[in-house]
Amino acid sequence: MHPYRQQPDKAFWSKTVAIQNGPDLSQLWEPKFHMHPENRVSAFGSCFAQHFGRALEAKGYNWLRTEPPPVGMSDTAQRAFGYNVFSARTGNIYTTSLLRQWVSWAAGKQEMPEEVWQANGRYFDPFRPRIEPDGFASLKELRQSQEVAVAAFARSILRADFFVFTLGLTERWTNRKHGYEYPMCPGTAAGKFDENLHEFSNMGFIQVQKNLIEAIKMMRGMRKKRGGSLKVILTVSPVPLVATATTQHVLAATTYSKSVLRAVAGSMAQRFEKVDYFPSYEIISSAPMGAEYFEDDLRNVKEAGVSRVMQVFFDCQVRKFGAQSEPVQTKEPIEKSASDLVCEEILLDAFSGRPAGD
Repeated sequence: MHPYRQQPDKAFWSKTVAIQNGPDLSQLWEPKFHMHPENRVSAFGSCFAQHFGRALEAKGYNWLRTEPPPVGMSDTAQRAFGYNVFSARTGNIYTTSLLRQWVSWAAGKQEMPEEVWQANGRYFDPFRPRIEPDGFASLKELRQSQEVAVAAFARSILRADFFVFTLGLTERWTNRKHGYEYPMCPGTAAGKFDENLHEFSNMGFIQVQKNLIEAIKMMRGMRKKRGGSLKVILTVSPVPLVATATTQHVLAATTYSKSVLRAVAGSMAQRFEKVDYFPSYEIISSAPMGAEYFEDDLRNVKEAGVSRVMQVFFDCQVRKFGAQSEPVQTKEPIEKSASDLVCEEILLDAFSGRPAGD
């Protein structure tokens, strides 16, 4: 009797993937933790992470937001100014090193750098370049906004029961002199590019994992002072790169990036008791799905894809822990197109139409 004789159906491709009515995803995930509707859930990461918080809220779960918008601000204005996009007004956190940087600010391990970008009499935050679409009116206003955002991010760690982070990129841009990281290449969303100051790198497995471990350790250190435990759920964004700064074809660059991120997320879930991995990436991007869940641009995920991801999330919770009383649905499910997502990276596509030789 060899080990494969005792394996369940989910272990065999022919029994759960290559079947007539499409892949059976009912046992795709074996969750470590039972998420209850009253649990407070913080969500950050790449553009795809925005779907998670909205889906939780639509289902009646407690999506924690620690930086509320001004009273009376419209939904459209909230998205434009970065409110209710993530749990705090951080903008997209694409890399594990950028997450570590934000946690270090929140934990008081490092001060937010003093760098500021200026254009047309307005001030832009290098670490949240699209938070104020037209920039801040004064340096004082920018600094106050930064302080509020860092404090709100700290609260999203201190108050949460679950911290959901969606890994998006391995490519990053840093300040060569001081070592800190930007969420976007300077000169794209705002600022000016300086080849002597701004440095590109493409992280590998060890770097990505090291930054993530350091970020989680710092978050847990913050929680020890307040009590309670913080459970981390990692996901990987299925959204391909808009563009790459490497010499690779963007398809090869995307495959490299997602492969590294998926490997890191899986290793973290295996290594740490209070870290889990939810396979949203596989649901959207695996070969059996084809391009079913992608829009015509083969990049943005359809609403049907997002719904499938979240349905698998909740169904696997029920299968593992049993049905519970349905949470009170506070809102109708939010139908959002790709254009509704706040995603600085998409700005890179504007450079694809540059004149030849530029």
